[in-house]
This record gives sequence, C-alpha cells and structure tokens, in this order.
Amino acid sequence: MSQFLGLRTVIYGVSDIAEAKAWYTVLLEQEPYFDSECYVGFNVGGFELGLNPDARNITSRADGVVAYWGVTDIAAQVDRLNGLGARQHSEVVDVGEGILMASFLDPFGNVFGLIENPHFALAEGGSSAPPQSNPLES
Repeated sequence: MSQFLGLRTVIYGVSDIAEAKAWYTVLLEQEPYFDSECYVGFNVGGFELGLNPDARNITSRADGVVAYWGVTDIAAQVDRLNGLGARQHSEVVDVGEGILMASFLDPFGNVFGLIENPHFALAEGGSSAPPQSNPLES
C-alpha cells in the first residue's frame, strides 16, 4: 500500500493576507477554519487551501505546479472568477471524456486551476479512487 494519501493542502503565497482572506472567502463562499496573521486555511471539500504571506518568497507562482480544484459547473465558476477580478490564465479545454479544465491568476499572482471531472470520485478515507489501469505498466 502506498504511503502517499493524496492531496491534502495547497498553499498560495499572498502579499496581503487580509485582502487575500477576504477574496477567497467570497470565492469559496465560506469562512476559513484557521485564521491567523501568518496563515489562513480553508477546508474545501476535505482538502486545505492555505494562504501564506511568507510563501511568496519561496515560490515562482505563475509557472510550475498547478492545483486544480474540482467544480460541478466549470462555466458558472469561470463567470464567477471573472466577476471577482481574476484573470483567465488558460481557456476552458475539454481534455477528453467530458473532463474540462481552466486556470486563472488570482489577484495575488497565483495560478488557480478548475476541473470539472465527471469520472473522479473520492474513495473511502478521502483519497482518490485508484485508476482502472496503471499507464506506467503498459
């Protein structure tokens, strides 16, 4: 059994934690579960979205890894993010089998990904269901 349990936390570097907290509270439609002057954490479907002013110094935010947050209606969320002042980083793309992806730059320069995936479901215990076959073994 793998020692990796799956995604738990994505931390975004921010320049103004109070402003970022306010923006993400509106976006996520919930208050943070953890709120201090040096870190703010939101519980998003059992996973943590964190805001950290110190992370700006150690990350190159506009490239590299992108975390994609699951949504049920990507078109509606694209409209919401545009309305909240985020800049579209990549257009909505159908990557196959009805899976739609897009990304934005939040007002703090972080890439915020969206994915609508009708095939993905969390397994018991909060980790993703195992793939039907391992593409690395082909």
